[in-house]
Amino acid sequence: MICTGSCYLGESACAEMYYRPDIDGLRAIAVLSVLFFHCQVPGVTGGFVGVDIFFVISGYVITLALLRDIVEGKFSIRQFYERRVRRIFPALILTFAICWALAFVFFLPIDFLDFSRSLIASAASVANIYFWKFSGYFDPSALLRPLLHTWSLSVEEQYYLLMPATMWLCHKYLGSRFFPVLLIGAVLSFALSVASTAIAPTANFFLLPTRAWELLLGCLLAVRPIDLKSQAVRECVGLLGLSLIAFAVFTYSSATPFPGVSALAPCLGAFFVICSGTNGSSIASRFLSWRPIVAVGLISYSLYLFHWPLIVFVRYATLRDPTALEITGIIAATFALAAFSWKFIEQPFRTRQNGYVKGKLLPRGLAAMAAVMVFGYFGVATGGAQWRFPPFPETLDDAQENLWKTNTCFLTGDYDLRAWNLPECTRAAGGPRKILLWGDSFAAHYTPGLAAESSAIPAQIIQYTAAGCPPILSYYSYARPNCQAFNANALNVIRENKIDTVILSSRWRDLQQRGFAGLTDTVNRLKEMGVDVWVIGQSPEFPANISLIDYKNRSAGPGSQSWPIAVEPGLNEEIREASAGAHFIDPLKLLCDNRMCPYRDGEHLLYADFGHFSKYGSLRAVESYFPFAQIPPRKQKVEK
Repeated sequence: MICTGSCYLGESACAEMYYRPDIDGLRAIAVLSVLFFHCQVPGVTGGFVGVDIFFVISGYVITLALLRDIVEGKFSIRQFYERRVRRIFPALILTFAICWALAFVFFLPIDFLDFSRSLIASAASVANIYFWKFSGYFDPSALLRPLLHTWSLSVEEQYYLLMPATMWLCHKYLGSRFFPVLLIGAVLSFALSVASTAIAPTANFFLLPTRAWELLLGCLLAVRPIDLKSQAVRECVGLLGLSLIAFAVFTYSSATPFPGVSALAPCLGAFFVICSGTNGSSIASRFLSWRPIVAVGLISYSLYLFHWPLIVFVRYATLRDPTALEITGIIAATFALAAFSWKFIEQPFRTRQNGYVKGKLLPRGLAAMAAVMVFGYFGVATGGAQWRFPPFPETLDDAQENLWKTNTCFLTGDYDLRAWNLPECTRAAGGPRKILLWGDSFAAHYTPGLAAESSAIPAQIIQYTAAGCPPILSYYSYARPNCQAFNANALNVIRENKIDTVILSSRWRDLQQRGFAGLTDTVNRLKEMGVDVWVIGQSPEFPANISLIDYKNRSAGPGSQSWPIAVEPGLNEEIREASAGAHFIDPLKLLCDNRMCPYRDGEHLLYADFGHFSKYGSLRAVESYFPFAQIPPRKQKVEK
């Protein structure tokens, strides 16, 4: 039910509600954008903005419902959450149940453990925080997480915890004058999102403070509607809204800095579309009211819930991207499940009189979520139920060794830079030349090989590495605030120890959204100091942990086995161009053949997880291309 008229808080106009099919049509656009993006339909490179459209719609619709209750004197926190539970919990719990059953049967222990943790977080409405801390939306690891998409539900649920009480208090103490309060909140949230785009992109993507402005945008429109009396103006505003949404859906990509300023296009698009149909029809509202589109909008919630787990389980079974035929099957199955869920789960639970559950559902809904968390705890307590796959090795034999000299030479967490010391972090000492290996874990993973071949390296290789800290002087991360001090201190280490050569290595993929200007500036700064600079490009990454790939690919036979990598074509070329003036090494050209990379050599796995070298893999990499290793008979190939 949607409010009409000039609906300032306190006016009785909000009590008159009517159904707007164009809102359901807008939901259809949002969910289809997300569905086609996740199914990698060509051209829909920015379909992830469908979530932002949902946020605007939710802010608008939920605020109207709250306004109606407040002005009619019927406001009740309990009743509000009762409605939310009826709307959200039944289909969500069904999704949890299906995912848990499939994960229990098919997921290997390490993946079932991660799934169980995410299940607890999702049931507790903190999935966005969990995935912020342990994943990235566009990371390869995210492709095997069935509940990744519940991050957006957690954002909305956190909003629901705050907004009802906020609006009631504002109404009580400010009356109809609290619009500026909401406006200030939206502006501050947007400013935080813009500021976080470069310094904390993952937190910016997942967390409520940087997403709240999108929900508040819909809230502002509900509190103070824009009355478009002119038909011509309504037409222009509606078409502008659809155009902005289309622009984002078809031109954005995973490389687009997001949300921040980039989120304005889809959010304002949704805002304008809603405006165009508030006090009259428009081409946009009539298009969105077309019955087939509305039908998709009606099942959009279940569509959103089911589409991603289906994709993940197909990908887990094949360990590759789905084929066109598989995608067609996934889309068809998603619509079938969504229609079933809407008809037999969503609708009956929403209707008190004729539904499955009469009376109060809130306590039973909370109890059901608690039960879901118990199932999640089972997976955590049993270490991923390892007894289901007895032959599966959870970790490599060398995984427990402190090969990277963690907390001394490889700094993690809230570390103290004084823990680093030169003698212990000198991993090779075969000559007078001093070389600093500076970077994150994708620099540290070379050190086991360096230590093993130290006698063959005619130089001193000094390890200076920290978790999640690429060797970029301008780099800042909200999640890892120590990186700035760590990188700044590298210059002191170079000066004080008379370092003459620096090797920069990192998981460069993490910098794609920010761009590589910081790498260029860092290389130039080092060269100004008279330092010889080498840059090692992105090394191979795979769509899943190698232990999983190897376990499922054992039937391929012994010997060196390969698997397609999950690194974007052209990434190392971007890095090479950004590091102009430095020596550049491309590991992908040296280790892989046409995007196929060996992950095993005889009895030895070359990787410890999705991309970090194992002890043996590190040795092979050092032998193959690490600067100054000089280990015959392999010949190094270097670009300059």
